[in-house]
Amino acid sequence: MTQYLLALRKADNEKRSPEQTRQEWADVIALNDRMTDAGAVVFQGGVLPAESATVVRQSGGDFLITDGPYTETKEHLAGFWMINAADLDEALEWANLATLAQQRPIEVRPFFDGDLDDAIQANASDAR
Repeated sequence: MTQYLLALRKADNEKRSPEQTRQEWADVIALNDRMTDAGAVVFQGGVLPAESATVVRQSGGDFLITDGPYTETKEHLAGFWMINAADLDEALEWANLATLAQQRPIEVRPFFDGDLDDAIQANASDAR
């Protein structure tokens, strides 16, 4: 089985009513239960808004720590699921259900599962 990231992005200026938020939470809890029952969930969680982020960069021999997201953007990562799926089609089925529960787009990405030689080869082909 391949592991996939289902990433939930949220617009920084998005506002929802209390009723919409209650419904969203109920739908997500039901989806989480369904994913757990199917054995698909590896880990899931929500994250705080981008303003809560801290970025660590190497600067010479030191590390520079700054507040805020790595890049300027109008949306941020709001939550995610890490799932096991037989293939991309199965991961997309879960993403469809997540999109319905969240009423937002879901980005699907497979995790890299190669070794060092695979990473070197991938980086060499990216550099071309």
